[in-house]
Amino acid sequence: MSARKGPLLTPGAEEGPLINTPTAPGTPGTPTAPGTPGTPTAPGTASTPNAPGTAGRPRVALVGANGHGRWHRRVIGPLHDAGRLRLAALVDTRPIEPDPAAPVPTGTRIFTDHRAMLAEVAPDVVVICTPPHTHLPIARDAVTAGADLLLEKPPVLCTAEHEELAGLLAATGRVAQVGFQALGSAALTALTDAVVTGRLGTVTGIATVAAWQRPDAYYARAPWAGRRLLDGRPVLDGALANPLAHAVMQCLAVAEAVAGEPVEPAAIEVERYRVRPIEVDDTAVLRVRPRHGPPIVAAVTLAGEDFIPGEVIVTGDAGRAVLEYPTDRLLLPGGGAAREVPGRRGLLENLLDHRADPGVPLIAPLARTAAFTAVLTALRAAPDPILLDGDLVDAVGAGPHRVLRVRGVNAVLRRAAENGVLPSEAGVRWAVRPWRAVTPPLFPLPETTE
Repeated sequence: MSARKGPLLTPGAEEGPLINTPTAPGTPGTPTAPGTPGTPTAPGTASTPNAPGTAGRPRVALVGANGHGRWHRRVIGPLHDAGRLRLAALVDTRPIEPDPAAPVPTGTRIFTDHRAMLAEVAPDVVVICTPPHTHLPIARDAVTAGADLLLEKPPVLCTAEHEELAGLLAATGRVAQVGFQALGSAALTALTDAVVTGRLGTVTGIATVAAWQRPDAYYARAPWAGRRLLDGRPVLDGALANPLAHAVMQCLAVAEAVAGEPVEPAAIEVERYRVRPIEVDDTAVLRVRPRHGPPIVAAVTLAGEDFIPGEVIVTGDAGRAVLEYPTDRLLLPGGGAAREVPGRRGLLENLLDHRADPGVPLIAPLARTAAFTAVLTALRAAPDPILLDGDLVDAVGAGPHRVLRVRGVNAVLRRAAENGVLPSEAGVRWAVRPWRAVTPPLFPLPETTE
């Protein structure tokens, strides 16, 4: 699939969360007029967990209801209307933004503090769509209160946090689904089926390439935007960790199918670059060498030339497959032109199905994201990204709509993805040697005595 010219912004469903951090305990909820049709119930009024027509329906709360949270509201709304769930509460530090595609059902309560919501509403499921560095504390509170989770990506920011949350889930019997919605793609399933059945032969490489653009306004969207740390806490709002995390996770899912087991990175190499005064990468090439299976390369930028939505390229000794994961278009060896493979399973619906019947597997359980979190752990330890400027960078537009483009970056990234080489190995003049991390086993063998 070749690069296409066109708008260089992705759909809202691919954006990172855009809200502020929930306030400290004790902050009152935002009052609204109760009783008005289509108006949320004011905080402090009696909740109605089994209102007429809602008995037995899981109560769902959304923490982070603005920004990207509006996308979650558009998913929740039809499920509420169909009787699959009841939207019991919305939480945000700002007044709830109206969205004609996501009206707030009558009786939905509004809070500015998630702890107050948990205490008063006792939801069955909590959807967490807040800045990445707030995920663990909010998830901890929700799970302790007895809720299952739909947790936006990245779920947590290091392996230690991943292990803590996994331990808490095991101790409480709760479950967490992670918001890698592209894992529910029927096109991804068709690709992994082709891998498992040998249609590509022996797989020798897995890669992804994506070239997006982000304007100045993107980095002004929130205090944590473009930051490595905020108030001393890791944020990691870089291209690999946030907007293009789906591309990395798709590759890890394919690698899982190739190996027939969870992916364990043995070594992680990364070259990170930036074109703005930010603390994280907007252009990066990552290579993961698993303990078992072929290498994985992710070559991505938010300062691209022509638009590449996001391709997953799987190379085998019998052919190559390409999945354009945002559009579910798949090209298989001998299959002619790329075709759209319809059918995505929604993560929230899947979580509800799993709650009703634990025999239904989760699409994106927390455990499946362990390798992705290992990548974040490496990024957290890596040096600051290298600044690209001068004649390497073009500016287009003005004001908040200005975008910066790295000259020739699309060709560099495509070469990396198709050949499995880092820019520094390919002799790119602005490239620097990669930073390398050797990772401990994610799934250590049990100790034995002899």
